[in-house]
Amino acid sequence: MRTLIWLDDLRDPKDLRLDWLAYSPIGKEVEVIWVKNMQEFVSWIQANGLPEGICFDHDLGENEPTGYECAKWLVEYCLDNKVLPPLWACQSANPVGKVNINRLFRSFILRFESGFH
Repeated sequence: MRTLIWLDDLRDPKDLRLDWLAYSPIGKEVEVIWVKNMQEFVSWIQANGLPEGICFDHDLGENEPTGYECAKWLVEYCLDNKVLPPLWACQSANPVGKVNINRLFRSFILRFESGFH
């Protein structure tokens, strides 16, 4: 089964009242790893490697690193390992944060595919 990291401090991806997995870039039949902050996000990837997909929230709580900061860390991880990031999506209610995360990954992928690495 494919693995999806769900980065969100509030939204429970397994809440059946809401179809949060509609955001999944790899479908709904996935093993969901719910991480709520940057420390859990980084620790899981360092211990397990990249999942097949990641769903990003931007605002991860007061005085906490944001989903954008997690995305920047992931780009560095991918650069160090010479790999593309997993498929991603953003379920964030923060429109500017969502745009920034998407722009970061699109820019990195374009540079990577053009031989940047």
